[in-house]
Amino acid sequence: MGELLGVAVLGAGHMGADHIRRLDQVVSGARVAAVADPVAERAKAAVAGLDGVTVHTEALAAIDAPGVAAVLIASPGAAHEEVLLAAFDRGLPVLCEKPMVPDSAGALRVLEAEARLGRRLAQIGFMRRHDTEYRRLKALLDGGSLGRPLMLHCTHRNVSSPGHFTSAMLINSSVSHEIDAARWLLGQELTAVTVLRPAPSGGAPQGLIDPQFVLFETEDGVLVDVEVFVNCGFGYQVRCEAVCEAGSARIGDEHTMVVTSRGSAAEAVAQDYLVRFADAYDREVQAWVDATRRGEVTGASVWDGYAASVVAEAGVRALETGGRVAVDLAPRPDLYAGVSR
Repeated sequence: MGELLGVAVLGAGHMGADHIRRLDQVVSGARVAAVADPVAERAKAAVAGLDGVTVHTEALAAIDAPGVAAVLIASPGAAHEEVLLAAFDRGLPVLCEKPMVPDSAGALRVLEAEARLGRRLAQIGFMRRHDTEYRRLKALLDGGSLGRPLMLHCTHRNVSSPGHFTSAMLINSSVSHEIDAARWLLGQELTAVTVLRPAPSGGAPQGLIDPQFVLFETEDGVLVDVEVFVNCGFGYQVRCEAVCEAGSARIGDEHTMVVTSRGSAAEAVAQDYLVRFADAYDREVQAWVDATRRGEVTGASVWDGYAASVVAEAGVRALETGGRVAVDLAPRPDLYAGVSR
């Protein structure tokens, strides 16, 4: 297909560094052309041993660097809006890690900006859509053999939370994945959210409301519950069970190597999302590169990113008020009719 796609990677932290490795060692058809991170040494370390990569401390300098034809955004969410709008102005295709934009007002500005272009440029990084188990569950539900979905039961557990994690981030950072997965699996918008608070775990940092029990309602009456527990202490676990009129289906049970020795058996538990969803990230980025080189945009859309931001914001209000909060989405632009769902 000709010349390799030159990608500017914005952010060289945990996620960004992994994407740099992925573009260099796993994905075909692309190369890292530029990297930006406010900490220059971190950016240099992430591209050590790579040839032809320019290093920057400013995101806009990276997307304007020679050889850049596409942008992968892996910086903190607060920085996304400026770069997305800049990429749109330059006509550059983008893969943007979630959250697309943390606040609904900013997400709406991005939505309106792309809609004005009249064509899609951005794919949002909800990688669960590329996970084998999630894709099998989606196909099963779409096939209709289990009848109409009634409930989704979801589990989202992390070993521990970063020091900067807040109670709101359990919803707008962690549960944002379940928000998108539920919309995608069911093909429905989420219309309301309630958040219940169990007694905080003794393993949670002082003041952090952890775990939480989040309940979503959909436009067709499906209930989606999420247990989010970000300081469980033992592993990274993501599970989802769809309960339908004629049966149920569950994904996320570990299928890892079991080691038997000295009268006992031990099964590994993933400790990190980059381990559990490694294949999904690989497929997501490869699909993005392939589509970009064809001049297409596929995968989760800016509308999906906007909807996730609005639902998460309603969830944070529900956490703060203790009440049921309705989700108020703007009208869906024609550009996104039938896209992603």
